[in-house]
Parts: sequence; C-alpha cells; structure tokens
Amino acid sequence: MLFGLDGVELGLIIVFVTLFSAILSGFPVAFAIGGAGVIAFGIIAALDSAGLLIHQAIDTSSEAYRGLVAEGVRPETISVFRYPDLPRVAQALFESGWQTALDRNVSFITNRINERVLAGPSIETLLAVLMFVLMGIVLERSRIANDLLTTMARVFGPLPGGLAVSIVVVGAFLAASTGIVGATVVTMGLLALPTMLRNGYSPELSTGVIAASGTLGQIIPPSIVIVLLGTLAGDLYSTAQETRASLAGCSDALTYLGEPAVVSVGTLFQAALLPGILLALLYALYAFGFALLNPSKAPPVASSAATGEVITRGEGLTWFLFVPVAIVAAVLLAGQVNVVGSQSLAVDSFSEAGEGASLRTNVSPECQASMIELHGQAAWDRAVAEQAEIDASGGVAQAEELTDEQVAEVRAARAAAAAPIGTGIATFAVIFALVLAVGRGVAPTASPLPLIGGAAGVLLLLLVDILFIRPSTSAAGTVLWMVVPVAIALWGVRHAARRMGGNELIRVVFPPLVLIVAVLGSILGGITNPTPAAALGAAGAIMLAAYRRLGEEGRSPWLITWSTIALIVMLLAGINFDLRVTTEAVSAATWVAFVVAYGAFLFAMVGLLYACWVLLRAKVLTPAVRETAKVTSMVFTILVASQLLNLVVISFGGEHYIQQFLQSFDNEFTVFLIVMLVLFFLGFVLDFLEIIYIVVPIVGPVIYGGSFDPKWVTIMIAVNLQTSFLTPPFGFALFYLRGVAPASVTTGHIYRGVIPFVLIQVLGLAILWFFPGIVTIVPDLIGR
Repeated sequence: MLFGLDGVELGLIIVFVTLFSAILSGFPVAFAIGGAGVIAFGIIAALDSAGLLIHQAIDTSSEAYRGLVAEGVRPETISVFRYPDLPRVAQALFESGWQTALDRNVSFITNRINERVLAGPSIETLLAVLMFVLMGIVLERSRIANDLLTTMARVFGPLPGGLAVSIVVVGAFLAASTGIVGATVVTMGLLALPTMLRNGYSPELSTGVIAASGTLGQIIPPSIVIVLLGTLAGDLYSTAQETRASLAGCSDALTYLGEPAVVSVGTLFQAALLPGILLALLYALYAFGFALLNPSKAPPVASSAATGEVITRGEGLTWFLFVPVAIVAAVLLAGQVNVVGSQSLAVDSFSEAGEGASLRTNVSPECQASMIELHGQAAWDRAVAEQAEIDASGGVAQAEELTDEQVAEVRAARAAAAAPIGTGIATFAVIFALVLAVGRGVAPTASPLPLIGGAAGVLLLLLVDILFIRPSTSAAGTVLWMVVPVAIALWGVRHAARRMGGNELIRVVFPPLVLIVAVLGSILGGITNPTPAAALGAAGAIMLAAYRRLGEEGRSPWLITWSTIALIVMLLAGINFDLRVTTEAVSAATWVAFVVAYGAFLFAMVGLLYACWVLLRAKVLTPAVRETAKVTSMVFTILVASQLLNLVVISFGGEHYIQQFLQSFDNEFTVFLIVMLVLFFLGFVLDFLEIIYIVVPIVGPVIYGGSFDPKWVTIMIAVNLQTSFLTPPFGFALFYLRGVAPASVTTGHIYRGVIPFVLIQVLGLAILWFFPGIVTIVPDLIGR
C-alpha cells in the first residue's frame, strides 16, 4: 500500500488529479475529459501491475462475515465503512488483470454511446438541447436584451435601486427565453454595467446583480441544465428504486412505492418554476433593500422618455389589475359550477377498468413489513380494506368492449352533463377580453367604441355557445356559428392591439413573452414534451428576429405576421377537426379542414424560410447556427468523454467504493448534505456539464435511492450548481463578467459584490430544504 491508502482510494485520487490537471492545461474540456480517462487508466494499470495498488477487501470467508449474514444483515449492505473491524484480505485492484478491464471498458463505452448518444431513449430529449441553444442564441443576436434593458430601466429606474431591479427582471426574462448563462452575463455586462456605473451605482452592487441574474438561466425553464439532469435523473431514479424495492423484499418499485418510479424533464420544468421565481424575487428584494439603506450607492434614475400615454393610478389599477383579475376569476368560478367545461362526446370503445387498491396487498411478509414502514400502518390498513371491498364486489372490473347501445347511453349521459360553454370557446373569450382590457388601459383617452364593439363580440360569442351550440354540433357547424361573433371580437382586438403597439413596454415585452408562454406553456401544461416545444421555440425565435430585422430596415413584415396567423389556424384546425383523410368515410367538412390546415402549414413554412433568408442576408443566421453547432458538439462530446471516465472509475471499483461510503450513513439528510457540499466545491473548478455527466452518475444511485422526491433532489442539485457559478474565486459567471467589465471595475469589486448574492443562494437552498413543497406543488397541481 502506498502512503497507507487503499488501492481504490489511490485510484480515485489519480483519476481526479489527472482530470483537474487536464482541464487546467488549457486543452478543450471535451477532449481533456476523455484524455484524462485514458491517462488515468494507464497510470493505475501500471501501478497495479507493479503491485503498488493493493485493495483491502472484506474477507467473505471469515467467521465474522458469515456471522453477520446469519444475523440477517444483507451482504449488499456490508462494507468496510459500516464494519471496519471485519477481517480483510489483500487483492489486486484489477482482479482479472488490467487487460480484461480494458477490454470490458472498450465494449461498454461502445454500448453506452449507442444507448445514450446515438439511439437510446434519452436521445430525443437531448435533441431539445440543440433547439433551446439555437433559440437562445438567435434571440441574443436579435438584440432583444438591449430593448428589454432599456425599457425596464425606464419602468423601474425612478425607484430606489430601480436599475438593479430591472437587471433582475431582464435576467429572469432572458433565462426563460435563452437559458444560456454565459451569453446572459456577457450581454448584460456589456449593456447594463456602464449605464449603472454612469448613474452612480456602486461597482459592487452592479457587478453582483448582473452576475447573479445571469445565472438564473441555470434554474428557470427552459434550462439546459435541467434538460441534461432530467435525462439522467429518470434512469437513476428508476434503477435506484428498483434496487431499493428488491432490498425491501418486494418484487418491483411499483409494488413498494405504490406509484411508478418515473420522473420526466417536463415534470422537472414544472418543479423548477417556483424556485426560479423565488430566487429572482430574493435578488430584487435585496437590491431594493440595499438602495433604501444606501441611497447614494443605488440612486433613483429619472426616466428619459415616456413609455406611452400617461395614465392615472386609478386607471392603471382598473384596467391592468382589477379587470383582468375579475375576468380570470369569473371563468375559474364558472368552471367550478360547470358553466364552463368540456363538451366532448368522444367515447372510448372499451369501458374503463376498475381501480385497484391504493397499495398492493398480495405481497410477501417481508415486503409487507417494508411497505408498512414506508407508508405507515394507516395507509396499509386502508389498502387492505379497499382490497377486501374490491374482492367482495367480484374483483377489479376488467375493460370490455362496449356495444352500440352502451356507447349511445354513455354519449347521452355526457351530453346531458356537458357545460353550456366549452373550454375552448371560454379560452378564446378570456384572451380577447384581456387584450381589450389592456388596450383600454394603455390609451384611456382614445375612443372606446371599437373596444366596446369587441367586448360585445366576446359576449355574443359566449351567448351563441350557450344558445345554439350543443355537444353534438359538428365542428363545421360550430365554425359557422362562431364566424360572426369572432369577426366582431377580432375587430375590437385589432384596435386594442394597435393601441398596445404604441406602448413601448408592451411592444418590447409582448413578442418574446408570447414565445416564452408558447414554449413553456406547452411543456408545463403537459401538451407536449420538451423536444417539440424546443423546435417551436427555435422557429419562433427565428421569425421574431426576422420581424425585428425587417422593422429596422423599414420593410413590411407582413409575411412573418401572416405566417404566424397561419400557424395558429393550422393548430386550431388540428384541434377541432379529425384530419385523418385516409379513413374509409371522410366528410366534406373534414376535407375542407384538411385543405385549410395543409395550406396554413405550407404558408407557415414559407414564412419560416423567408425569415431564415432575412437573417441570412443580415448575417445573423450563419453565426447563430455556427455557435449552436459549437455548443451542441461540446455537450455531446463531453457526454461521450464522461462515459469513458466513468467506466475507468467503475473498472477498479471506485464507484462502488464511493457509494458504500455514502450508504454507511444512516441518515438520508446527512448523505444528501455531503453530496451537496461536494457538488458545491466541485463547481469551483468544473463546469456544470462535467459535474452532471461525471459526478451525478456516481452519487445518483445513492441520493435517488432513498425516500426523497426525485424532483426535489434534482432541483436542489440545479440550484447548487447555480450557486457554484457565483462563488469566488472560481465562479464561471465571475470570469464571464470580468472579461467584459471596464477597467475601472476590479476583480475585488466583482468578488465583494457577488458575496451577498451567494448568501442569498444559500438562503434559497435552505428555504427549499425546509419547504420542499415549493418544488413539488406545481407538478402536483398540474398532475391533478
């Protein structure tokens, strides 16, 4: 043994020293990781062949070991950390020789590349990374950040610390639209830092708020960090819970947990929403509080230009707060009393299967004891009572094919219980009404007649739905009934939109806000998974950038506008009509809807291609695509290289050794706290990609194999990585900002300025630690 250390411990030290040396050598990280794996394996193999690396393993043939097993201790839980007094036996690090380990690593890396990079189940989710990166880079190069910073500074500037608060708002906005930390920090450092310094803000507050706000892209969806973590978390959680169930004596995780052991990227996006908002709110509160205590270091800044027509406070509260809240509350209340709801008469050809008990009760005594320990005696007794009731009624009802008469009965029952106003009609009515309210608020002195006409159209829309549209009304009939009310409403909405366009704040914020809502709304609402939503975001960003570019050139963006409308028409046709024209009986209405949807699709594609040509001509698209290719290539190369490094650690037992150390602690919170501290310090020198792909797979089976909610575990890791981005002296966000800060701002200013925000990050972690419901409430509500 060298230096009195176990061979596995020396192997781990060699791996990490080699990895850090390779990263600090200046070589590209993606290649440094793979090279570190190869070099570390060579060094370990050479030392092992020389007999210098000796592993002190537990002697499984000893009387002490057999005694523990006879007492009921599982062999999987016996380790040198839990039972340090057990007899040991010295053995080589590579039991079958380094040649066998090398052959195994080569075959495993081939399989892993195929499973996780080329053709595995996670590859579709990983494609979302490419789309989100393209979306963020295009929006960055379209100078959306410049407009947002200017506009938000005019809105919040007159408040104490207003410029700092505006930076937080813009940082959150850019995080939701780009999700790229480096780009956000650099952009805001170039645009906002000189303005803040020129207006008397202290260098510490200015640099601190820019660096902290730029890292919000780590946690606010659509976050690339969460996409990458999510692809690992799902596999780690499923595998770890299956192992946990096996150790508990149960057949599978579904039996033991009472629910499937799954977690998706979409669910993680839902879980990250409130923590991201919480951190942004804490940043803004600190900036405001700092300004109140130090007014000379964060003075108010007078607005240089108006953002639209001057309105009174009463008018603003009425049209921007009270009326919108009343509209939304009225619809929600109507939904509770079944005035608004589903009008669908779609009936499955099979009956629904009966529900089983909340827990499976036909299990072994060992599994039963484990389930009672996990869920509690009351939950087990309730499940037993439910199962007894099911058995008394003849067992769980099986799904069976319905007869025509039964289908007609179910359809008639649904028609009788249908709400008078359909959900889709109510949604359109709410959108129209909100636009009309905001249009009235931004221009209260303008003639209200067009807006009153639009409001009348909205009311007529609801009235027609109540009086003339039945659940049995065909889609074509519904369209014909709605033509006149929708036309009247759109006439008013058009006037309202023109008035909103005269307000600088709305004109700047509204287009990217719509894109963010479309992307995140489709994911958070469970409409689609992140990959199609990311594709929608990338296409929307290209069209938005082209719209802005045409405006700068003084050219009409009518094709972009009508392409967006065509996209909406295509989606509406797909939602309301059955567009399958290859079936035996296709109605004329279906053919018309298909032709309209297909034509809208072609027109939208023409608009997208035109937008690409506009950006290509403006020399925006080519560098954006090139940068996207660089970032995406780096991500996938690091993914491949990290698999190689992981296999090297596994080959000499390093992964098993670390997991045994963590499992030696009886308290789950202690284990997770240790992991969080390790990730925090590794974040000083490793990028989030290396941590996700190298460290998380090693510790994941332990932290995902306990009783913690996997959503909470993943979000805590993401926030922790965000904290390490800020922490001196190696925080990556600090280096990004140092590279663009003027010479008058020293590194000391940046370090001192960011320390309060690091403490805020720690406070945020503590809040999430003691109140995990902040993470789980949104997925739980959406799941219901």
